Amino acid sequence: MASLSLSSKPSPTTSSLSTPNSRDLILRFQNPNSISFRSSLVSPSSIELNRTGCCALNAGRVRSRICASSTQVMDQSPSETSSGVPTIVEVDLGNRSYPIYIGSGILGQPELLQRHVHGKRVLVVTNNTVAPLYLDKVVDALTKGNPNVSVESVILPDGEKYKNMDVLMKVFDKAIESRLDRRCTFVALGGGVIGDMCGYAAASYLRGVNFIQIPTTVMAQVDSSVGGKTGINHRLGKNLIGAFYQPQCVLIDTDTLNTLPDRELASGLAEVIKYGLIRDAKFFEWQENNMQALMARDPDALAYAIKRSCENKAEVVSLDEKESGLRATLNLGHTFGHAIETGFGYGQWLHGEAVAAGMVMAVDMSYRLGWIDDSIVKRVRDILQRAKLPTAPPDTMTVEMFKAVMAVDKKVADGLLRLILLKGPLGSCVFTGDYDRKALDETLRAFSKS
Repeated sequence: MASLSLSSKPSPTTSSLSTPNSRDLILRFQNPNSISFRSSLVSPSSIELNRTGCCALNAGRVRSRICASSTQVMDQSPSETSSGVPTIVEVDLGNRSYPIYIGSGILGQPELLQRHVHGKRVLVVTNNTVAPLYLDKVVDALTKGNPNVSVESVILPDGEKYKNMDVLMKVFDKAIESRLDRRCTFVALGGGVIGDMCGYAAASYLRGVNFIQIPTTVMAQVDSSVGGKTGINHRLGKNLIGAFYQPQCVLIDTDTLNTLPDRELASGLAEVIKYGLIRDAKFFEWQENNMQALMARDPDALAYAIKRSCENKAEVVSLDEKESGLRATLNLGHTFGHAIETGFGYGQWLHGEAVAAGMVMAVDMSYRLGWIDDSIVKRVRDILQRAKLPTAPPDTMTVEMFKAVMAVDKKVADGLLRLILLKGPLGSCVFTGDYDRKALDETLRAFSKS
């Protein structure tokens, strides 16, 4: 049985390589986020790595390189992450590495975008909500002082229910009608739906063209724009059609959150909370102390939460790009949440709302298994309620609906549903199929109709 676990426990080790008798691969990182990874699918080995921080100043910008290391952002005051100078978090994937630029007003810095456009043709993919707000600004950033670049745009309908093959074809139609070649660049301007669809279009058009992410929601800024997951939904399940395809860069202008509806803001905070639960206990504690500031859109608090979330995501992606194990832990609550989105109807609940309810269900199941104490259960409910997020699925969800959708979840392997569950102290989780099925049944019955 393959399993993967993360822990925030300190490790006295520094760096060593040994080969135990078992068929387990074990990665551990020292504080603040020690990671333990086990899989019977790999060759016998044991690897222990230090997690260390590094930070370098580059041309007046702050750069945090993320590989098997990460800047210790908890030692940094929030105000440092929201100055006019962009912060850079780098996703380290060898020759496919790319920067995440984070800052206020950075859409007004054309050089950031232009350095990642390699050809003369650009297609901006956006929606009818975001286009009136930011399309002209992005076109200006792409073309200012750069008259050789021509920009086309395609405006899609807004919402999860449009994340399908029929709407995706509008992107291909525009690209083909505009005779875009392999040196063109696609730009995703919008939230998670636009980012996923534009990325998948870029991965598929002419068998792959460059693309750039400009996320405009908290959800996209802290999660979906980073890591190269792209795709569309199928009527039988969420994100079942897609590809891993990395962008050239991610540009996060935190000013775009000024126009974000309150409900969308709260939805994105579900993913922020997730990082604290699975691997960053200090970050979770910071959230508990600063949730009011986040909900009030305090610029320093939001910039800090975005940066720390991106650092967590970038580190995991650099270690496990294609989700062979470790990256799956980023899906805490998502198996239950995707079932809610699919069963209840795409777009009825926002993704973060479904994930929030899903996290409560995953935490409940973890407690039933005896893997966490009740204080964590209470803290999870409390912080989600303070973020104005659901703590239970819709009344219309039944046990049968959950089971039907979860049976085709991407984390099913050889017919076995693997789940991300909390285990141990705050900041620790496991990705495993080795659990008592009775606990899952009890959780489903507790939160839905029979």
